[in-house]
Amino acid sequence: MSVQEKNFWLTTVEAAPVTVRELPERVDVAVIGAGFTGLSAARTLARGGARVAVLEAENVGWGASCRNGGMVLSGLKLGIPTLMKRYGCEATKRMYTASLESIDCVNEIVREEGIACDFARCGHLEVACKAKHFEEFRRGAETIEREFGRRLKIVEKKDLSSEIGSTIYHGGLVDEVSAGLNPARYVAGLGCAAVKAGAEMHEKTRVTELSRAAQSGESGWKVATSRGVLHAKDVLVGTSGYTSGVTPALQKKIIPIGSFIVVTDVLRKDLARELSPRGRMIYDSKNYLYYYRLTPDRRMLFGGRAAFFPENENTVRESARILREGMISVYPQLRDVRVEFVWGGTLDFAFDIMPHAGRMDGMYFSVGYAGHGVAMATLQGKKMAEAILTGRDENPFAGIAFPGAPLGMYNGKPWFLPFAGAWYKFLDWVS
Repeated sequence: MSVQEKNFWLTTVEAAPVTVRELPERVDVAVIGAGFTGLSAARTLARGGARVAVLEAENVGWGASCRNGGMVLSGLKLGIPTLMKRYGCEATKRMYTASLESIDCVNEIVREEGIACDFARCGHLEVACKAKHFEEFRRGAETIEREFGRRLKIVEKKDLSSEIGSTIYHGGLVDEVSAGLNPARYVAGLGCAAVKAGAEMHEKTRVTELSRAAQSGESGWKVATSRGVLHAKDVLVGTSGYTSGVTPALQKKIIPIGSFIVVTDVLRKDLARELSPRGRMIYDSKNYLYYYRLTPDRRMLFGGRAAFFPENENTVRESARILREGMISVYPQLRDVRVEFVWGGTLDFAFDIMPHAGRMDGMYFSVGYAGHGVAMATLQGKKMAEAILTGRDENPFAGIAFPGAPLGMYNGKPWFLPFAGAWYKFLDWVS
């Protein structure tokens, strides 16, 4: 049987029928995008008494929110020493604390809403591809313990077999607070929770234009869509890697990058236990990284930046070959195991590889999760909703500079991705 070019996670949920309803004439907040950010925000806004319309071009969770590896991770894409050099100790502490809060936020929503998404605090393991990387792990862990009072577990190379059934790494770093879940079930449950709270869900409703417009003497927004027009007092954009020319200033600050995943057949219990004795969420220390885990039904899910360009038929098929080779390089035990599924999605990276949130051109936004979106997008949606409801923004990512491309050499179409991919591969080679 050939590899199925489809998202494994979607085979674990029943496809919800798309409900088409009439657009309201006016809402308090129009939320663009029905992923983790938009749905979390809509839930909080509706609970706070706001009338909310979620506008989604496809269907709930269609983008990266159901296509990822289901890793609910602590920390940020950049390491703590790098963050401290850039932002200072206090700002870094607030950001790091937010990353821990984001996991608790997901946990609380799953518990409160009774979402059956296999949420489990299994911890994550970062593995060092080079001895130098392992020494960086050690320094980072020492900094976190000294400055923030949290102790992470350093795993020496000789002890690594207790964490992973691979011999190619130079050591590891474990954070027990991280978790795993089924993202398709989680985003579907989050959508139901938003609707239950009172938010209106409008699927197959693509936003085509945003413009300032007053109604009844009150300033706000005219939101033109593929199904009509509505007016909103406020707009929140949560489109991440699918940000379009509808919000051009935001699009110029976000780079859409493809990430791809393969999933094997169900593994024997003894083989699964050998590959990942503790069932961690695992990723390596490269820029051009691999990330992998066991699914709840004992398959190996193996992902990475096999191609920097967003998903299409060619990049998905080529990624199946690249990722299978990568998987076997990590786990030779899987050489004879069939890959059953392959798919791709699009991540959002800012030029400084940081999350960003706040207001731009008068509208609210939160983007730039760089592969940490399951937890961080959930938290940021909640925080942005609270900022809209209260007028107070205590988000640690709202006050930091949000850089665009050097010399303005980017209009939202990432022509430079092949060069960026080659550059990161070079850095991995020389680092």
